[in-house]
Amino acid sequence: MGMIPNAASDDLSSEMEVDAFRRLFPLRFFERHLAESIRPDGRPLRKARETSVFFGAVASANGSALAKIGSTTMLAAIKMEVMTPSLESPDEGCLAIDFHMPPICSPIVRPGRPAEAAPVVSKQLSDTIASSGLINLKELSLVSGKAAWMAYLDVYCLDADGALFDAALLSAVAALSHLQIPAVAMNDDGKIVLMSEEDGQRQAQEQVNKEKRKLTLKSIPFSLTCILHKNYILADPTAEEESIMETLMTIVLDSSGQLISLYKPGGPVLAHTSAIQDCVALTRQRVKELKSILDEQSSVMEKEEEEGEKKYTTTSTEIVVA
Repeated sequence: MGMIPNAASDDLSSEMEVDAFRRLFPLRFFERHLAESIRPDGRPLRKARETSVFFGAVASANGSALAKIGSTTMLAAIKMEVMTPSLESPDEGCLAIDFHMPPICSPIVRPGRPAEAAPVVSKQLSDTIASSGLINLKELSLVSGKAAWMAYLDVYCLDADGALFDAALLSAVAALSHLQIPAVAMNDDGKIVLMSEEDGQRQAQEQVNKEKRKLTLKSIPFSLTCILHKNYILADPTAEEESIMETLMTIVLDSSGQLISLYKPGGPVLAHTSAIQDCVALTRQRVKELKSILDEQSSVMEKEEEEGEKKYTTTSTEIVVA
């Protein structure tokens, strides 16, 4: 009968003991690590997880992106529709933002029940994008008082492992960077119609925007969520860390480092000025990282577009409007 070698069985039993200790006394388990200035996943206290962004994740959308921070995964997709602008803002389009947490994203989200975090993150996203001045809604206007773009931005949480807002905001900003506003024209009946390259000459009585275009994004918002626990600050928490140490703070800065918002949804620890300053400094560092990740994806996309254009030149630019 085969026996487990002693060393291996000792390793196994000590591993099981550690796992049991982690489950029974999670806070003590974490505090032992914090005292050594390390986290259970091996990260230094103030370091964010590995982060990546991919543009064009949804082929049927006008703009889309997938963002990953550690295991936390968000998919953002934008669909454009033509609408009649409101009387108060005849020269502006609209942006509607929605955040979804399907049951697949986390063991604590149940089928048939909306996740508690969903409406909170949804509102935070809408407020942040509005207050940052990221988008000029006038750019979504087509014909003053008659037609404008309605942009539906949906963010889906595919895996919820902490720092949900940070990943949701990153995916939303990336999808807006990837967005191509469709080419449209006005037909004989005065209706706005989507223009495909081939039939552009036939349909177009009057060009509204001749070719696909991108939005001008100003002061892009980026965020970092930190946990405040005793005198420790932990950047970019996992879901486990969030559930054990409940004082969270999210700092949102724009790409030039200006403060857009500070969000502290509760928890027992009072945020001292020095802790807030430390979190802002960490967020400034994080903004640089996220900006370079986004810039890298943008340049990859530009190269692909240039190569695509070389292969296929459209005739719609040759249209002369009488």
